[in-house]
Amino acid sequence: MTEQIDAFLTAWTAAEQAGDTRALEQLLTADFYGVGPLGFILPRAAWLARHGQGDLAYEVFSLEEGQVRVLGPVAVVTARNNTRGTYRGRPIPEAARATLILTRDAASWKLAVIHMSFIAGTQGAPPLPGPASQAGQGAPR
Repeated sequence: MTEQIDAFLTAWTAAEQAGDTRALEQLLTADFYGVGPLGFILPRAAWLARHGQGDLAYEVFSLEEGQVRVLGPVAVVTARNNTRGTYRGRPIPEAARATLILTRDAASWKLAVIHMSFIAGTQGAPPLPGPASQAGQGAPR
C-alpha cells in the first residue's frame, strides 16, 4: 500500500515542480483544496492556475521525512516540503510542513486536501519566537 502512495507522491511532486497542470488535473480530486502557509484556501481551479498563469516557478519541490497513515480508503501523509522558487518574482520560503489527505478509489490515489505551514526559522519563513514566547509568556491569547 505505501509503495502505491510513494509512487503517487513522486508523481505529484514532479508535476508540481514542473508546473504540469495536465498531470495535476489527474492527480487531484474534483473537490480538492489547498490551505497555504498564510491561511489562504485555494480550490482546485485556483491551485492549478498558480502554474498556468506563470506566477509560480519551482526549481525544487520535494517531500522528505514523510509519515503515512492509511485509514481504509484514506491516507494521511505528513512531511517536510522543501522548495526553491518564486511566486510573482519573489522568493518563496524554502521549507514547510505539509499534511496531505489522499483518497483512493478502485483505480488510484488522488490528493483531496493539502495544508501547509511554514517551519519557523527556515529561509524565507517567519523567525523563531523569542525567549518570552517560547516560555509561553507574551503570546497572544
